[in-house]
Amino acid sequence: MLSKNRIKYINSLKVKKYRLLHEAFVVEGAKSVLELLGSDYEVELVLCTPEFQQKYATILTRHQSVTETVTAKELEVLGSFQTNDSCLAVAKTKPNAFLSPSEAEYILALDDVRDPGNLGTIIRVADWYGIRKIVCSNDTTDFYNPKVIAASKGSFTRIHIFYTDLADYLGKTMAKSQLVGAFLGGTSLYEFRFAGEGGCIVMGNESNGIGEEVEKLITDRVTIPRFGDAESLNVGIATAVMLDNLRRQLG
Repeated sequence: MLSKNRIKYINSLKVKKYRLLHEAFVVEGAKSVLELLGSDYEVELVLCTPEFQQKYATILTRHQSVTETVTAKELEVLGSFQTNDSCLAVAKTKPNAFLSPSEAEYILALDDVRDPGNLGTIIRVADWYGIRKIVCSNDTTDFYNPKVIAASKGSFTRIHIFYTDLADYLGKTMAKSQLVGAFLGGTSLYEFRFAGEGGCIVMGNESNGIGEEVEKLITDRVTIPRFGDAESLNVGIATAVMLDNLRRQLG
């Protein structure tokens, strides 16, 4: 049976203040936990059902983390999502290390993306299209938010993310690069040509788009053409369309 202190500790990690204090975060569900165990993250604790422990005994024994057997009911009480009935893990967060793009590499920049589900989806989309680096404004939602981790479906283990003053970063680190910003008005994405020499695709806030300070630095304004009557696209979907066109052009 789980101790009260362990339950309190895990529940505290649902709050950003305590994730920062303990430098730890929670991962839920079989797929995400297995991705975590196969990554370079330091795993502190794994709670799992007897069925999960038996099925993945070889993987679990390769790690030095504490593994504790629990019931599905205990996981349901501890977790944030009702669909988790097999395992939960606690891992150490990584330092907010400076992100430096390599030559001819395209990275993704997020300006004030607030919804955790959107950020998780964007991380998953970036992983699908082979984008390994995302730089975020300081007011973009926390990468280690449980909803972000859940929505990323394990892709968080393969993405290098960096939080900073986005305008300052783009103005200095990406000063000579192509900065492609998504706007409601701009060159049609289907007519636009990516330079192919590396650069950055910038996506903005769900309601207000790219902020004024970052907008000043954009070298190419593009829009996803609308053929129906919807007012706008979800930022996760819009990111997928942008990256799909990048890959169609550059491979």
